[in-house]
Formats: sequence, C-alpha cells, structure tokens
Amino acid sequence: MTALIGRDLLSLADLSPTEVKLILDRASKLKSQKLQLRCNKVLGLLFSKASTRTRVSMTVAMYQLGGQVIDLNPNVTQVSRGEPVQDTARVLDRYLNIIAIRTFAPQELETFAKYAKIPVINALTDLEHPCQVLADLMTIRECFGSIEGLTLTYVGDGNNVANSLMLGCALVGMNVRVATPVGYEPNAAITEKARAIAGGKTEVVLTQDAETATKNAHVLYTDVWASMGQESKASDRIPIFQPYQINEDLLNLADPQAIVLHCLPAHRGEEITNEVIEGSQSRVWEQAENRMHAQKSLLASILGAKEI
Repeated sequence: MTALIGRDLLSLADLSPTEVKLILDRASKLKSQKLQLRCNKVLGLLFSKASTRTRVSMTVAMYQLGGQVIDLNPNVTQVSRGEPVQDTARVLDRYLNIIAIRTFAPQELETFAKYAKIPVINALTDLEHPCQVLADLMTIRECFGSIEGLTLTYVGDGNNVANSLMLGCALVGMNVRVATPVGYEPNAAITEKARAIAGGKTEVVLTQDAETATKNAHVLYTDVWASMGQESKASDRIPIFQPYQINEDLLNLADPQAIVLHCLPAHRGEEITNEVIEGSQSRVWEQAENRMHAQKSLLASILGAKEI
C-alpha cells in the first residue's frame, strides 16, 4: 500500500485495479478487526454540501485510526466571504495532514489539489462520488465473495454516483448497465473513460430501457432523481423517471439472488419503494456501514498508518 501514501483521490480513475483491490482487502480486515492501524494525523472536512454518511463515517474512521478531525464548515470560515480557493488551500496545507472536500464544481476540488501539498480526497462533487463506490464494491464483494464477472444495473438519473459506478465496475471487472431517461445520461467523457478501462473485457452499457437493463443483473442500484442543488426540479422529474423506479416488478427481472443498493438518502415511493428497501434483498444498511470501513482503509493507506 506504500504506493498510495501521499496521493490525492479526486476520481476512481486515479486508482489502478490492484489498488482498488488492496483498499477493499484492507477495509474487510479492518471491519473484522483482523487488522488494527494507527496514525496520529489531522483530517480536515471542508463540506459545502450537506452530508450525513460521508461526514460521520469519515469522522469516526479517523478517530478509530487515532487521528483527529476538524470540521471546516464554510459558513464559519473565510470561504463564505469569498476567499479564493488557492489561498485557502495553501493555508490549510500548513495545518492539516489530509483534507476531504465536498463541493459542487469539480474544478474547485482540482484547484485545491493543485495548490495544496497535502492529500486531497473527493468527498463528492457534482461529477463523481468515489468514496461511495468503494463502499459499494466492498458490499457487493461481501455478498457474492467475488465481484469479477458480476453485472450491476443502475437505474435513474445519470448523476455523480452513476459516473463513479461506471469507473469502479470497470476497474474491478464487473459489467455495468446504466438505464436513464433520454437527456439524463451519465457524463460522456467518464463513460468513454470507463469503457477504456474495461478494455472490452466487461460491458459498459447505456440504455433507456430499465427492464432490459435489469434482466439477470446481480446488483440493482438507484439514487434520488434530483441531486443536491436540483431540488426545484424534483417534482417535474417524477413523471419522467417513474418507469425507472426500483419496485418488486423490476426486481423480479433481476437474478434471483440479486441485491439492492441505494447510496441514501432515499425518497421512498419515488426512486425505490418501501417494500424493496426494507425487503430481504436490500443491502442498503450494510452498504451505509461500509462507508466507514472503506474510508478508514483509504485514509490509512494515504496517510501511511502503522499496524499495531
């Protein structure tokens, strides 16, 4: 894991297939307490977007590693008064050991990484959500033992989670199908990057047909139909996205042993029904827990934590 020490994680595409596997292996050992790691470091959280799971899981993960966390709420820092990103980056670089940033524009994250020498972790932008997908892959591997050759179907809005899922699945040898309404497809550049990573060994498929995409899939995944910052469009999107709801009829088209994932928060009755999220095939709560374990592994790897 020494190759990850001091590295940024701005996109899952920053990692190699081997590095993803090592992060997941270490996360599983940390979860089972077969491995204990410690680092006396300080993590800063600079979150411009609301957060429950990312904020809490990263904080607990860092505390469990023996480190400390500073919540840099933009509303109570000079960021809210317009301090340039490059100035904030160069100052915080001298106080912290690592920083996780949750923001709207990926360009802000990239600028911060350019001017800060400390490692920068993408804790979500409008383009990608790499930490979420590390936890997703961990959950899938727990359920199936091996993830290579499995098929994941994502239905709904082609948002940041869909983008990162395509990259993550391509890296670990999974097929990925993304079903969205016309005009709501994932980012085109990331789609091509995922296909390049897959190299023809696995599929990266975009479609408007949710039912065809779901047939025989091992993992059925969805997210809210309107992401943060799009709340004003939420009601208008409901009739457009209704055919992409994960309900029992859609789930019945998947593999009989298929699992259901949702990155949360969920709008029950919209993108997923209450019966499915609370059903026997749901692994949503295990998925949420694994945010902490996957991020602990990532933090430990980047910070060079030592085994105790």
